[in-house]
Amino acid sequence: MPLQTRAIVGRMFCETNIRVSWRARPRGFVALMSLYESNYLRFMQLAGDPKQLTGRLISRVAGDCELHLAVLEHMPYTSTLSLTYLMGGRSEAGGQVAERLPDLRIRAYHDARLLEAERFEAHSQPLGQGVPPGERELHQRWTRNMMLNKWLEYCAERGHRFALQASP
Repeated sequence: MPLQTRAIVGRMFCETNIRVSWRARPRGFVALMSLYESNYLRFMQLAGDPKQLTGRLISRVAGDCELHLAVLEHMPYTSTLSLTYLMGGRSEAGGQVAERLPDLRIRAYHDARLLEAERFEAHSQPLGQGVPPGERELHQRWTRNMMLNKWLEYCAERGHRFALQASP
C-alpha cells in the first residue's frame, strides 16, 4: 500500500471504532492497559475530559434509563467518579428511589489517559471463580473493565451525552 494511502486509512481508523470482544481473555498487563485506554477514549465521547467535570451530571435519552455521573474526588493526577443507571424511577428528587445498576466506581488517570473500573456492584458472585490465585486479580480487573468498555459503547450508541455543566 502506498505511503499516502496508509496515512489516509490511518486517520480514518480510530481506536473508538474498534470493537472489543467480550469473549477476549486477558493476556497480561499490557492488554489490560490497552483496555483502560479504550475505556478512557469511550468515556471522553460520553462526558468529555474527566478532570474538567464537577458535581453530578445526568444524561436523559428517550426510551432509556437516566444515566448518572458523579464526581467523587479530584486529585492532581486522578479523578474518582461514579457512573450508574437509575432503574425503575425517573429520579430520586421526585420521591421515587430507583435501583442503581450497574453501580460503577471508576478512576481516571489524567496524564496517562486511562480509565479503570475499580468497583462494580452488580455481581451476585465473586469475580474470578475457578481462576488460579496468581491470575485472579488480573481476571477480576479484566472482567470489570470489559463490562465498563461495553457499557460505555452501549450508552454512546443509545445517544447518551453529559452536559458540560454540573447539576445542583
